[in-house]
Amino acid sequence: MLISALNEYYDILAASGKVLPEGYSKVKIHYLIALTEEGNIDGIINCQKKVIQRTSAGKEKEVMVPIEYLMPERTEKPGIEANIAEHRATYIFGLMLDKDQNLITGDEKGKAKKSHAAFVKASLEFTENLKSPIVCAFRKFVQNWNPDEETENPELVRIGKEYMKSNFAFCLTGAPDILLQEDGEFKERWEEWRKQKEESRQEMKISQCAICGKEIPIARIHGKIKGINGGLATGCVLVGFNNPSENSYGNEQSYNSNISEIAMRKYTEAFNYLLSSSSGKHKATLDDMTIVFWAMDKTENCENLVSAMLFGSADKMDVSQVELALQDIWKEAKKGKSEQKKLQFSDMIQPDVDFYMVGLKPNSSRVSIKFLYRKKCGEILYNIAQFQKDIQMKPDSKPVSLYRIQRELISPKSKSEKVSPALTARIMEAVLYGNRYPASLLETVVRRIKVDEGSEKINSIRVGIIKAVINRNSKKEELKMGLDQENENQGYLCGRMFAALEKIQQDASGGKLNRTIKDTYFAAASTRPAMTFPKLLRLAQNHLNKLSMPSRVYYNKLMGEISDKLQGGYPERLCLSDQGKYMVGYYQQVQSFYEKNKD
Repeated sequence: MLISALNEYYDILAASGKVLPEGYSKVKIHYLIALTEEGNIDGIINCQKKVIQRTSAGKEKEVMVPIEYLMPERTEKPGIEANIAEHRATYIFGLMLDKDQNLITGDEKGKAKKSHAAFVKASLEFTENLKSPIVCAFRKFVQNWNPDEETENPELVRIGKEYMKSNFAFCLTGAPDILLQEDGEFKERWEEWRKQKEESRQEMKISQCAICGKEIPIARIHGKIKGINGGLATGCVLVGFNNPSENSYGNEQSYNSNISEIAMRKYTEAFNYLLSSSSGKHKATLDDMTIVFWAMDKTENCENLVSAMLFGSADKMDVSQVELALQDIWKEAKKGKSEQKKLQFSDMIQPDVDFYMVGLKPNSSRVSIKFLYRKKCGEILYNIAQFQKDIQMKPDSKPVSLYRIQRELISPKSKSEKVSPALTARIMEAVLYGNRYPASLLETVVRRIKVDEGSEKINSIRVGIIKAVINRNSKKEELKMGLDQENENQGYLCGRMFAALEKIQQDASGGKLNRTIKDTYFAAASTRPAMTFPKLLRLAQNHLNKLSMPSRVYYNKLMGEISDKLQGGYPERLCLSDQGKYMVGYYQQVQSFYEKNKD
């Protein structure tokens, strides 16, 4: 389903001119090598541009960004193989940096010499009989450049430690806009060379493509997918067969997949387009998982809305439209419409278009698919809005991002702990499909509230998660957004009572306590109330005697109201669900103490 969907999306991108023409790659170029007519280096020009980027701390900083150019398709084979119009420093100059950042002609394996030799051979063969000025200058450079004599070249020394990280392109001196790969003769030769290469592929295995159904050449090796968080810089493969045990009927490598060359190029190009997009437009990162999403239409409005509602970001070009659409969806979701009724979308959204979301993790040199979901855009947006409605603890709250939810599932003190990819996948499924939330989500949040300390022990996000899980999984509204004085669940009442006892202690001390009963007894009271509350009630009597008469009357009345609803005293134990209700009851009772009295 994934490869077929990406093929379809490629056709949409191609119709909009958003993907590369066949046979070309985008390469980020840092420097231009300016050549004289004699093929000598007249200078190396830094072509990077200055842009303003926002850091994770919210500050703006100026950074240098390379410029992307279209170049002949890059090789993806391992080992030493030169590209046509090479961009890598080791191939072009035959030099490497040693540990002291000095230019040398190679290491023990002779990689630099072998790379440069491959570059010379490929470049001279490709440009033979071409007569344009830039190509002639390039050929002379290739023929005359001697790495052994250039270890002290001032232009290369000036680049310094950035040498090995930088990409290069060739131009004529005084004409930085005349690039080698953009020369007419050079491009014409490349098209001829590529067609000859395509014709030679016709001798490859012919079989029925599993994607398009036609009898055409099957791809032996699949292209690399780049831009996955934690993956190899050179890219990972989605389809690959390297072990003899994976072969079937004598087929080797990706001949086992029966995916044609055409389908392979389409899906890899579409995937790389999605992964190369700015964060929030088509992709997001949760821990070490990369999430990619797209809708099957020419606009990116649905993606912007999903990104804003789930990941807290959207394409800057469409912020105003996104805000308006979010307001409409938010209002409709808060009305509590049934799932059968459709939201009223503006013209910017096509609700019947398919929407896809896939979770990716690198596995050595391959891509591991953690989840893949497909649903109509309208249903996706409605389910996300319902999820946001479920998790809210205040009527005027903003959407909660998945980043924030994940952060609440791990210890705030940990720098390495991560949420299980399996749990992330189950949460995504519940959000996008409107299914039950995983039981492990409730268990994780309850455990974190018990174990963690400080102000973030219990907050609106954690309590909202508990409320969302209990209400959806029980298929009724057991917990409301605000304090529910009619709720007679024993766990909920125990939570309210604990909040009252803590407030009495705080008021009696004048708010000067470093630790309250929450720091010592909160977890025990949530698990075994009958053992914990009698002791807390005895302590509360001492604290009540320190309060003024109006306060004493108020708290005695509140505790009496809660106690009257407890059926035969405090329960011996609370199950996991009731422990969650205990925490919601505690949080809502605490919040009520700080609300303005409307009477």
